[in-house]
Amino acid sequence: MQKNKYFLILGCCILITANLKAQVLHLDSVLAVIKANNPQLKMYDADIQSMDAAAKGAKSWMPPQVNTGFFMTPYNAKMWKADDMNDGMGSYMLGVTQMFPNAKKLKADFSYMSSMSAVEKENKNYTINQLYAAAKSNYYQWLVLNKKIKIAEDNLLLLEYMIKSMEIRFQYNMDKLPTYYKAKSQYSELQNMIVMLRNDVTQKRIMINTLMARDKNLYFDIDTTYNLNDLKYLKTDSLQLAANRSEIKAIDKSITTNQLKAKAEKAKLLPEFGLRYEHMFAFGKQPQQFSAMLMVNLPFMPWSSKMYKANASSYLLKNESLKWQKEMILNEATGMISGMSTELISLNKQYEITQNSIIPALRRNYETALIAWQNNTGDLFVVLDAWEALNMAQIDALDKLQAILLTQVEIEKQLEIK
Repeated sequence: MQKNKYFLILGCCILITANLKAQVLHLDSVLAVIKANNPQLKMYDADIQSMDAAAKGAKSWMPPQVNTGFFMTPYNAKMWKADDMNDGMGSYMLGVTQMFPNAKKLKADFSYMSSMSAVEKENKNYTINQLYAAAKSNYYQWLVLNKKIKIAEDNLLLLEYMIKSMEIRFQYNMDKLPTYYKAKSQYSELQNMIVMLRNDVTQKRIMINTLMARDKNLYFDIDTTYNLNDLKYLKTDSLQLAANRSEIKAIDKSITTNQLKAKAEKAKLLPEFGLRYEHMFAFGKQPQQFSAMLMVNLPFMPWSSKMYKANASSYLLKNESLKWQKEMILNEATGMISGMSTELISLNKQYEITQNSIIPALRRNYETALIAWQNNTGDLFVVLDAWEALNMAQIDALDKLQAILLTQVEIEKQLEIK
């Protein structure tokens, strides 16, 4: 029975391990989870729904006012009743007042409030773009870290082979002791490097889990394939940027919202009408009476219109500030994209030279030195120097690849390429 339990537990552990190894998230999947789960985006959704809900009440009327009480009633209650001398005095009044808002004012308020959520939608798209860029940067850094770990592990096996070979050759006095200790120190340095790189991978996994709003220590791996987009000779202008960037669209929506707000402020200058009706329940033998009055609000009068005119002017002046802010962003963005495109061209050329010329030459140099050492015609110091130069060139190539990918991410962020 205990043996069966042992095999059951072992089987579960194998299945769990298999699931952990099988969980590979592609970049598109990461971005989709971020869009669906990130709390910052959910905050925007709630704000947008709140603004849309508030806009539904923009065409509401003012509530009616009900008033009641005594009307022209003497303090002496004895005079309320009719007698031989008079028919009684005073009455009890019940009245209602209703203001009728101007239809143009309601329409202007509704248009203004309905436009507010459009700004938040573009702000949400801007935040999505920032979150996507952060996820891509961490994803590509993780990808490069995996490649560095693979190179370091291969080199570790290579050094292990050299060290074991030297230990055998020591028996025949065929190698020098300082060379052996140099190889051992490089072996330990590689071990430290692998520990550091794996820690960096863990940090990237935590960052991506955080962006996806998941358990920070949830294990998953990433796809090692990647694409280098052809952004090197990209030419862009202000019109293209304005059409793509959410923050520019948000500014345009804010300008429209301010225009609608100024229009709503001007609509407050329109007159509004109201009706007031009162009924008097007369005391004694007096006839029943009523009062019906039409009321008009005149906000356009000089002493009451200053506030509305000042508010309308203020919103239009804000638009001037927003237009210059838009020009500033476009100017900076076009400059950044131009600079990064030039840098991307340089990085690609350096990467191609390193991959096609430097690394193959250093690999042949290392292989030649290794063969000479194995044939007892060369020194292991030369082999280790050749190996170190090759290793540094491979790491340098990966650093350039990372720089290319991160520059590509930054350009895509500036252009809002999803």
